[in-house]
Amino acid sequence: MTLDPVHFDGIADLASQIRHEVDAEEHRDVAEETWANYLDPLYGDDGPVLEPLGEQRRCVADVEELALQPSPFDTAHGLDSGTINPKTFKNGLVLDLAQAAMSATPSDLDLHRSRTTITSVHSNDATVKMGTDWRKRDEGYWRGRIVHTAPLARDQERVVHGLALYLAESHHALEHAGEVDDLLLLDGPVYPKQLVNWADRHASLADLVTENELVAEVLENYVRLVERFAEKDVPLAGFVKSPASQALVRALRDRGRPTPWASDAAFFSQVLERREFDGDDYERVTDDLAWTGWFTSTLGADGVFADASELGVERELPAECYEVAFFVVYDPRTDLVHKVELPCAFAEDEDCRDAVERYVTSQVAAEAGPPKPVAKADELARIGATEKAELVRKLEQSFDSRRDENYDDQRWPDA
Repeated sequence: MTLDPVHFDGIADLASQIRHEVDAEEHRDVAEETWANYLDPLYGDDGPVLEPLGEQRRCVADVEELALQPSPFDTAHGLDSGTINPKTFKNGLVLDLAQAAMSATPSDLDLHRSRTTITSVHSNDATVKMGTDWRKRDEGYWRGRIVHTAPLARDQERVVHGLALYLAESHHALEHAGEVDDLLLLDGPVYPKQLVNWADRHASLADLVTENELVAEVLENYVRLVERFAEKDVPLAGFVKSPASQALVRALRDRGRPTPWASDAAFFSQVLERREFDGDDYERVTDDLAWTGWFTSTLGADGVFADASELGVERELPAECYEVAFFVVYDPRTDLVHKVELPCAFAEDEDCRDAVERYVTSQVAAEAGPPKPVAKADELARIGATEKAELVRKLEQSFDSRRDENYDDQRWPDA
């Protein structure tokens, strides 16, 4: 049975009882005032937590003209990991599998063929033997490894998923770093920020590192990645397609500011969206792409990865090199906000951050979405629904144990 018209009317009537004291235009006024008066810099309890890198600015450019701008980079590479999502089996194993792939623009077929696969497994049975060294196939283009995840958090599925994804991505990036000459764009943040949430049950992320060698391996890989690319003088950036952080909103709330936004992305959307009044209502201007200038951030997880004592991993560069700089780009055609991150080892160079800014904004304008290297890496790394189902069947045969399904798995088999 589906919803009848009377049900829709009832739901709409219920929703009409919800009253907002502040309308959308007042929210925009709050966003505008916050942008103008509170981000240069934004203070936390111990000093600035967000401040402009250079001039605090907003930029707009015609989408079509921006898309035709020449690239500041001769080549660009993208990196992504795809997973089968965590699966639980009746023998007690919880498992996820991730494969990482790197794209090249212009295309490099040998590089596109290469894969790094990590299978992360958790079991409460101490007699279960698992964990392997690297194994290779496909004439060396494929390599894989099994890792055993110790208890880290209440949600074991989240842990096996995160470790598989981060280990595959970081090892693949380090393995192929020598093939990147101009720019590497990670699909997502430049650091594995999900690990910060796992530290909730520990005194700090540094304690978690000492207790779990896989977490230490992940963090060290990303630190070495920054150092390797800094040594090469090739920028390493992250393109966050759907930023979900609320760290800026929380920091503003702590300073006593009204924060009627659900996320940082919602705040930047109101700061960057341009609208025109047509006599009856406001219409969004969709001809121009809009973006902010660069900011440095120690908000939320950014602060953890900038602090050597908190991170618990030895580093070769000065602490400020690992701080996160970012800018936000808003595409009015899709009404979406994207975030671009760059370690300060690169962002302190104005020419470098300007080149990354010009490249990303031109690509977003041309693609109406992620830059081509990121989209291509996503396509290479993705494991389709049919492939996932076949992999699960292979795993069931290998374990001689069926997947532990519930009613939702039967009702929504492709979820």
